[in-house]
Amino acid sequence: MSDTAPMASARFTVQAEAYPGLLSRVLEPFAKRDLTPDRVRSQREGDYLRVEVALDAMPLEMLHLVAGNLGQIIGVLKVEAMEGRHIRLVAA
Repeated sequence: MSDTAPMASARFTVQAEAYPGLLSRVLEPFAKRDLTPDRVRSQREGDYLRVEVALDAMPLEMLHLVAGNLGQIIGVLKVEAMEGRHIRLVAA
């Protein structure tokens, strides 16, 4: 990835069946791309779990890849990916 790659803030919201191991599976698509979330929030809502993962800056081309991976997790019912303002990193 170059220093001038288009970056964007992003937030992913996952609604899934609540089961042990779900949180680690939700974080895996980020980890395998060397992305460290800035915020992670999880809340159980009856038989379901709502997980929000936010990054202040991530490569724009990875947004749809991560969202696609999240949607392939067993038990996931819905994935929302929101892109914030575009940020372009400039080498100092």
